[in-house]
Amino acid sequence: MWRIPQWFPDLDKALVERLATYHSELLKFNIRLNLVSRNTERDSDEIHFADCILAGKALQNAKFDRPVYDLGSGNGLPGLVLALMRRDAQFILVESDSRKCEFLKHMVSILQMPNCQIMNVRLETLKASEMSIAVSRGFANISKSLLAVNKCFSKGGKFYHMKGSNWGTEIAEIPTQIISLWKPELIAEYNLPDTQARRAIVCTEKQA
Repeated sequence: MWRIPQWFPDLDKALVERLATYHSELLKFNIRLNLVSRNTERDSDEIHFADCILAGKALQNAKFDRPVYDLGSGNGLPGLVLALMRRDAQFILVESDSRKCEFLKHMVSILQMPNCQIMNVRLETLKASEMSIAVSRGFANISKSLLAVNKCFSKGGKFYHMKGSNWGTEIAEIPTQIISLWKPELIAEYNLPDTQARRAIVCTEKQA
């Protein structure tokens, strides 16, 4: 199914066409790369694409004046969708699986996205203070995500976590030693268009 045009009639036609191409390629490659759960294929337009579009709308005024790292990018969600919506910003899709990186390179090529580059590396190999803006979706819980990037994130940097309705629990479970270094803040909540499932974006800002 592809219901994005009816859910988001305000989106630019060219953008919707690119998203439809991405959706089609994602399902085609999913057979051998396991990019998304097979249980979500039928409603992937809502579960995956509408979720990222709504996140993109929530972040449309976010200051993306430095490269935005999509961590554990894998299937390209949310990085590719955000990059299509924010052509003014540069995105770096970080993924350790070389086969998934080939898929990401394929999508960047056919969608003609000069504002995207792929990094086939593990997070721990990134340089100290290399990142100042990051996004993630389905990467890890907030605590594990912050532990993974603590050394490579610069002071004042912002990490945007796309979460489900349990975001409050994840914040409450952040260990004391991490919460002293990162300040979490809920910046957006929204519902998916059909199921009305609750989603949220939590921003953690590096304090030291």
